[in-house]
Amino acid sequence: MSYGAAAALQAAVYHRLTGFPALAGVSIVDAIPAGTSLGSFVLIGPEVVTDQSDKSGAGAEHRFDVSVISDATGFLSAKTIAASVSDALAGASLTLTTGTLVSLQFQRAVARRIDQGDVRRIDMGFRARIEL
Repeated sequence: MSYGAAAALQAAVYHRLTGFPALAGVSIVDAIPAGTSLGSFVLIGPEVVTDQSDKSGAGAEHRFDVSVISDATGFLSAKTIAASVSDALAGASLTLTTGTLVSLQFQRAVARRIDQGDVRRIDMGFRARIEL
């Protein structure tokens, strides 16, 4: 097993999201921006990697979260962005600099209010299978 494809996967996800037309104008980040007014943004978040090697070769399963965080009133704006993220990633064929992406699947989503209800957050889980 190797964690070697983790950075390559994050870079490919970032590239896919920043180039996806429905997400034009939405910030894609891997750290929450500083400041008092958040606006709406996409956060590439935590990841859990497990060994998926078999007789045919080395491999890894990457389960990672992509979150939409928005201080817009109501959930509609956040859900619209989240749907675009899901459309961009689910089943996408990404080119990695390390390893080969075999599959990329949407797994789950959790929508909730945070910061005394002033901010909406939607955490989406994805699963990527990578051959190394």
